[in-house]
Amino acid sequence: MRQNYKTGVVRRLDKKGLIKPPGFVAGSVQYETMMGSVAYGVSSDTSDVDIYGFCVPPKDIVFPHLAGYIPGFSRQIPKFDQFQQHHIKEDDTEYDIVIYNIVKYFALCMENNPNMIDSLFTATNMVLSRSKIADMVRDERKIFLHKGAWHKFKGYAYSQMSKMKIKNPEEGSKRWHIQEKYGYDVKFGYHLVRLLNEVEQILMTGDIDLMQNNDQLKSIRKGEWTLKEVEDYFVRKEKDLESLYISSKLPKYPDEDKIKRLLLECLEEFYGDLESCVISVDKSAETLRQIRDIIYKANI
Repeated sequence: MRQNYKTGVVRRLDKKGLIKPPGFVAGSVQYETMMGSVAYGVSSDTSDVDIYGFCVPPKDIVFPHLAGYIPGFSRQIPKFDQFQQHHIKEDDTEYDIVIYNIVKYFALCMENNPNMIDSLFTATNMVLSRSKIADMVRDERKIFLHKGAWHKFKGYAYSQMSKMKIKNPEEGSKRWHIQEKYGYDVKFGYHLVRLLNEVEQILMTGDIDLMQNNDQLKSIRKGEWTLKEVEDYFVRKEKDLESLYISSKLPKYPDEDKIKRLLLECLEEFYGDLESCVISVDKSAETLRQIRDIIYKANI
């Protein structure tokens, strides 16, 4: 197992007894990064910190057949997709933490889930801890991007549009005061614009700079845009992005084989040899070739 370059937040909070993850999580976290408004360059306030990351669970969780589990038969092996805990207070900071099973993390990134993709493209100074495995993933992060990002990001943008217009937050709450002041929830408004800008970057460049439009986002969050201006921006951008989707040079679908190969390389880095765990595509193909040769010779 490779150690993190920096002591992680999860490990520290676990030692202090402030969080209660499954026993293996703290010692197997490979990547932790700040998310939220700080990661988008919209706020410098780190009193509330959102942390996303991934860990590598024990081998028999990733490969349950090693524990004697036969899918569809008898008892079910406990599944681990993620650990999450919110409102964790340490001194003057409050954390919301989500640490994914690396397999789940890869699957969500491959789907171009906006939150997961963003966590791979955070600026270096947002990364709280990382291992060699995390570096392997970040170095190859562009392979996760594909044209399907437009559909995912558009869906999330529509969700923000709907939330932005909700007029019934609890009276006296923070969101109630925001709506009273600006006439709409500016936090949802800036996220709506951010999502459209990000997917434009993806389709145009195959890359993401999360802070590229932070002045614009700050302006929205400060209430300098009206609700109509945000809505008009969405209408214009949606039309432009539909055209960009067609002309984009990105692949239409993710390169699943390449992403799977990276995942196996990460698992091998953590566990060591995977010979007993998986049959590689290359070996399967070679076996099939040998069988065909035998059948061919037998028919001569």
